[in-house]
Amino acid sequence: MREPTVASVMTSPAITVGPDSAFKDVVALLAGKKISAVPVVDESGHPLGVVSEADVMAKQEFHGGNDTTPWWSRPRRRTRRHKALGVTAAEVMTTPAITIGAEEPVTRAARHLADKRVRRLVVIDPDGVVIGVVARHDVLGMFLREDPAIQDDIEELVLRKGMWVIPGTVTVAVADGVATLEGTLEHRSAVQVAEHLTSAVPGVVGVHNNLRYTVDDTTAAGL
Repeated sequence: MREPTVASVMTSPAITVGPDSAFKDVVALLAGKKISAVPVVDESGHPLGVVSEADVMAKQEFHGGNDTTPWWSRPRRRTRRHKALGVTAAEVMTTPAITIGAEEPVTRAARHLADKRVRRLVVIDPDGVVIGVVARHDVLGMFLREDPAIQDDIEELVLRKGMWVIPGTVTVAVADGVATLEGTLEHRSAVQVAEHLTSAVPGVVGVHNNLRYTVDDTTAAGL
């Protein structure tokens, strides 16, 4: 079963600015479009960085860069003070932009968001051109799917197409995103596969695997 891709949840087309865009124009864009960040791209559409609300807030934090920072200040604070002096997107953006391919699975996007501790990823096409943005709320939205839709996917994509299970052999119930599997399969390994595939269905937050088996084929296989 193929996982949903970043392209299926991203915001597209991407709203972008050039490196020479004026500071006030970037702030007006963030406010006008009600977005928290905007990718900065070169003339070919390749990402150079990202300007976020936090980046532009540095100007207020350091009174336009007039506040000084002691030499013993942390590097991050000195960087923010330097950004407060910026008047263009290139001078206040955070680099490099954290990117991900549009055809990457959503689970990989979630992993990148967590590992990099960022709120959003810039989505690029195979040529490296920015085509969208995927944010934390886009990924979290996968868990807001309705239970009937999740059940349909388990029955169709996991049991019928993924495992070729005869209809009626396994029953599926989904409540608040938790899937319960009931029935009997021939092999223990199939029971394990059913649980694994079900847990990967978008919107599933847990699996109660009550499936039984008639043959334990995992011992012979050394599993």
